[in-house]
Amino acid sequence: MKCKEIFRKIEEKYPLERAENWDNPGLLVGSQEQEVKKIFLALDVTDETLEAAVKARADLMITHHPLIFSGMKKITAEDFIGRRVMKLIEHHISYYAMHTNFDIMGMAELSADYLQLSKKGILEITYEEGTQKEGLGRYGQLPKPMTLEECARFVKQQFQLPFVKVYGNPDTMVSSAAICTGSGKSLLKAVLKSQAEVYVTGDMDYHSAIDAVAQGICILDAGHYGTEYIFMEYMKKELQTMIPEVEVETMPAVHPCKLV
Repeated sequence: MKCKEIFRKIEEKYPLERAENWDNPGLLVGSQEQEVKKIFLALDVTDETLEAAVKARADLMITHHPLIFSGMKKITAEDFIGRRVMKLIEHHISYYAMHTNFDIMGMAELSADYLQLSKKGILEITYEEGTQKEGLGRYGQLPKPMTLEECARFVKQQFQLPFVKVYGNPDTMVSSAAICTGSGKSLLKAVLKSQAEVYVTGDMDYHSAIDAVAQGICILDAGHYGTEYIFMEYMKKELQTMIPEVEVETMPAVHPCKLV
């Protein structure tokens, strides 16, 4: 199957036009005409994931985060991104990213399901046409009331995480939650509006977190990778359904941050 046929199927469900304006999803390296027998999935193109794709003899690499965000004036071995682009080309691996189009059309609902949220709403609407609304993040009711500490353990268990950072009194009772995977501090105003009692996200800086707590929102920082690596296994199942004739392999989950 050719790359363009695979992209057509992906984009029927996750249209590129749903992505944020600043984003850069889609085919970033390679040819639409390349024949694909094997796809390799990862969250990012790193030296480790790229080497794994090469060893897997993949024809197409798909990641959540784009390797290239802005214009590049040169591709050289002196630049780490340039080296990765060159390696993709050297090994005849086309490369495709599905970032905020997937965040909006897939990850938001997926992450809410991980938290078992009910009575769900969209945290920040990015697209609206008639009765159809799409957007970033979700908010809703937790499966049962629990303390913040219990909620942290619940999130840790549901996302299979080594640790979760907690901002707020561990004994605070919470029954509603909001979640935005990746880096979600820009959605804090939307969280306040949703009246969620705890916000699950990643990349929360100190001042944003303590300011949120001062405004009545507990914060569970589950990490950027920790909230988004679920993309890999989810998309593996999606692709196996969409294109069963193509083999799909994923990068093993390896959390980049460790406590010592």
